[in-house]
Amino acid sequence: MYIWPCAVVLAQYIWHHRRNLTGKALLEIGAGVSLPGIVAAKCGAEVILSDSSELPHCIENCRQSCWMNDLPKISIIGLTWGHISPELLALPALDIILASDVFFDPEDFEDILTTVYYLVQRNPHVQLWTTYQVRSAECSLEALLYKWELQCIHIPLESFGADKEHLAESALPGRHTVEMMIISLAKNVL
Repeated sequence: MYIWPCAVVLAQYIWHHRRNLTGKALLEIGAGVSLPGIVAAKCGAEVILSDSSELPHCIENCRQSCWMNDLPKISIIGLTWGHISPELLALPALDIILASDVFFDPEDFEDILTTVYYLVQRNPHVQLWTTYQVRSAECSLEALLYKWELQCIHIPLESFGADKEHLAESALPGRHTVEMMIISLAKNVL
């Protein structure tokens, strides 16, 4: 299992805000090995992990991470971005959505934001805490955020101690260009 640099940065943000997470309902989308969700659960949040229902090995990675971290009661579900499914419809009220490095392939951006939009419509005060690696200056979320009536604020990495070369005593994120954003429903929509 591989942990992407973005997951380490998001886990650092979660740890920095750990005192505010007790009892909060969180969903991690595109969880993979689930580092952010695992950290949130260890901080007292009620966590649901999800990855693509079309990629059973990703769901298995979530299960393995929970097992290795002695968190057998975390719910794990298959969600495919852009699809309305019984699993998506059955989600409880959420406070925070976590997503590390899901904005990887521009072809997925709209499907991800469609899913996020559905979730913020059901939970108007939910926030998406997301980290992503800048891979191309040509890829931007701005137009899609506007289309889906969402807004974002950029969080400087130094504001939560994630601007170091060796974050969390690892070589990650190293020299990668990782950014942090909080996405929510646009204020004029609330």
